[in-house]
Amino acid sequence: MGAVDALEKLAPVVLAFGCGVVLARRKVVPAESSKVFADYAFLFAVPCFLFGNIYRSDLGALFNWRAIGGYAAAACAAAALIGVLAWVLGVRDPRGVALRIMAAVQVNTAYFAVPVFIMLFGNAAPIFPVLLFQVCVLSLIIISIMELGRPDRVGSPARRLGSAVAASLMTPVVIACNAGIVLNLLPVTVPGVLLDSFTFVGDSASPVALFALGLHLGGSGIKIRGTTMEEVWITGFKCVALPLITYAVCRFVFGVEGEWLSYLVLIAAMPAPQNLFIFAQRYDVGVDMSASLVIKSSVVALLLLPLWTQLVAHPS
Repeated sequence: MGAVDALEKLAPVVLAFGCGVVLARRKVVPAESSKVFADYAFLFAVPCFLFGNIYRSDLGALFNWRAIGGYAAAACAAAALIGVLAWVLGVRDPRGVALRIMAAVQVNTAYFAVPVFIMLFGNAAPIFPVLLFQVCVLSLIIISIMELGRPDRVGSPARRLGSAVAASLMTPVVIACNAGIVLNLLPVTVPGVLLDSFTFVGDSASPVALFALGLHLGGSGIKIRGTTMEEVWITGFKCVALPLITYAVCRFVFGVEGEWLSYLVLIAAMPAPQNLFIFAQRYDVGVDMSASLVIKSSVVALLLLPLWTQLVAHPS
């Protein structure tokens, strides 16, 4: 994929995202409606897309365990590094450290990575193993730290943790992924008309999610002048250092090459997840910083996307 081809493939991303920003800034579409569009994408369209694609996929090729292991190792190494840096810089609350790890290591899969992969590759299936790793490993660790360190919750730590874990695993995206796997493995044939319906709805996930993100960013605005040094280094780590760490670990330690190496580096280059702000609000930790990191990392990731797209096209 040459530079021109990469830019051409990203044109729909820029169009959907940019129109959301412009319409919100000009108050043609209320910025507050971004939540409605985002909920539609996250709760309905993206699960439909993932279910249909996973059901039709070759799971043996989808679960490349060397690639998944490489990405997991890179994410764990990055998380340890961020934890040490946060502690050295004076963050003593374990929940604050966990929040910074989440901001710098986890990626925005449903709202950002899925539409980008659809535009670039016509398929977002490679994101699925990383999504499960995030939900079933990284997010559960973050939730555990947050729940166990929360002073205002009633009930035993085990009960609080169990409720949070159950809620995380029952999200529509995770249910759709698991249902796609189960029905793929079982001798069950999903009717074609149902799969076509999922495809019809799923095709709307990419533009709607990007449009919602554009509305959100256009309405909230970005205050560069008020950016703290902590926001700078976390955003820089997320959008630049993490993809480079992922490349180094996956290629030179785990021997991942070809398309999977490109997929993993590009996934790592995605911005901080939107649920970072949700977690911050829920546990009352770093709310303002989290909102700023979601917005600014999204803008930086979008600006760097053509560069990463070009680089992963020539991973050697």
